[in-house]
Amino acid sequence: MGRTKTAAVLVFCLFPAVGLAKNVTTETIPIGPEPTQQSAPIPDDQLSVPQSSDEPATPAGNKAAAPADLAAPQVLYNTSVLPKPVARMHAQLREAALLGDMKRMRMVLESNELPPTLSFGDIDDPIDFLKQSSGDGEGFEILAILADTLDAGFLHVDVGTPQEMYVWPYFARYPLQDLTPDQKVEMYRIITAGDYAEMEEFGAWTFYRVGIGPDGTLHYFVAGD
Repeated sequence: MGRTKTAAVLVFCLFPAVGLAKNVTTETIPIGPEPTQQSAPIPDDQLSVPQSSDEPATPAGNKAAAPADLAAPQVLYNTSVLPKPVARMHAQLREAALLGDMKRMRMVLESNELPPTLSFGDIDDPIDFLKQSSGDGEGFEILAILADTLDAGFLHVDVGTPQEMYVWPYFARYPLQDLTPDQKVEMYRIITAGDYAEMEEFGAWTFYRVGIGPDGTLHYFVAGD
């Protein structure tokens, strides 16, 4: 399997600049049977002022919100917003993957009350399965994919339901047709152009993704549909 180490729109009410160098006499022409009163001038300090183009960048923890009409989910990057159990599982998985330590990975996987989903088919031993799924036969390629996946932006989905989950990478639950150029660069750090072409045709993300419940349970690290 090939792998490459891979916002509400603010509407400003702009008022024309008002020159106050001299007073200008104006006349109100009544349109109806009663004269129309002239509106009091708006004080200068109440005029809307366009925001400077040098506005501060979006905080590092969150991706700028997409326009409301796109209804795109909010992408998060700052893991400090994670509940402690989720942050713990995320850190343990990432550490084991970066170390290439299969024994540590086994401990993390077996820390769940129920084994996480690693395949849509039946498997015997999770570590043996990871090794067999890895192009190098030792599991290091899969661990690299896992590490890159956990370093990507993530989503908090199905909030308040039994299916509530923190999902990495966010592409797994994000409309792929709405990806911006910079988001596509993020995506290609995980997958290849060939992978993306297949997913475009299929209509959904089918590469590896990680799902961790609010209680810190690792529900899946799986690819496919």
